[in-house]
Amino acid sequence: MNDTDRHKAIVDLLRETPFASVRDLQERLGVSPATIRRDIDKLHELGRARKVYGGISAGEASNSRLAAKPFDENRDIAVEAKRAIAEKAAALIRDGDSLIVHAGSTCYQLGTLLAHRNLRIWTNSMPLAAWLGEHGTCHLSVAGGDLYREPGIIHDASAGAPGFFASRFFLGAQGIDANGVLESHPLLVKVINELAGCADEIVLLADSRKFSIQPRNVALPLSRIGMIITDDGLPDAAAKMLEDAGIAITIADVGGGA
Repeated sequence: MNDTDRHKAIVDLLRETPFASVRDLQERLGVSPATIRRDIDKLHELGRARKVYGGISAGEASNSRLAAKPFDENRDIAVEAKRAIAEKAAALIRDGDSLIVHAGSTCYQLGTLLAHRNLRIWTNSMPLAAWLGEHGTCHLSVAGGDLYREPGIIHDASAGAPGFFASRFFLGAQGIDANGVLESHPLLVKVINELAGCADEIVLLADSRKFSIQPRNVALPLSRIGMIITDDGLPDAAAKMLEDAGIAITIADVGGGA
């Protein structure tokens, strides 16, 4: 397979999935990682796809307007709302539960509240796993694989969904609209879809700012979400959208209005 054929195969694949890792492409095309990285660089240069950490994503290379903020920066935004949402979420959890707690700053706040509970927690969040490892006593399972520093997760691109089943999957979001839960990083889209089948219920933890942010990748449709916990700044239009989708809404009071 020559360069042109590989480039076409990669672009065709990105029409089916928003992200492909170097390992995915290596196995699919039967070439070396070095060759795949050169292909990624060329497609990025041509504007036919976008080079991201660990692989390649669909879309224009220059489309970084809605890129997610680094975890260390995002953790310090809307802290009061995130803590209030995390407290509401923690109140839902019973001792003995098995939980999946995804990456993100609001989920991180939840994880710290659960550190000493009698729970089984699986997480792919490097910051949360490190904190619970040092400070927690709960039973902790951590995703295996490579560390992707940009979204702050541990992921094995070849492994698929983990062998862990939970009563609830606690999930954050970069944005939310009528299409569903939105993320700008395509790897998160892939991981969220893998984890969505590993729990009885998906609970979305998202402060009200997220309804005004619209990244381009849909991670999950609203029909997959059982409950959302948000703050009292939730706009009326967003509340109606969620109710129409059949999502239970829990409001954390932080004095935001609405």
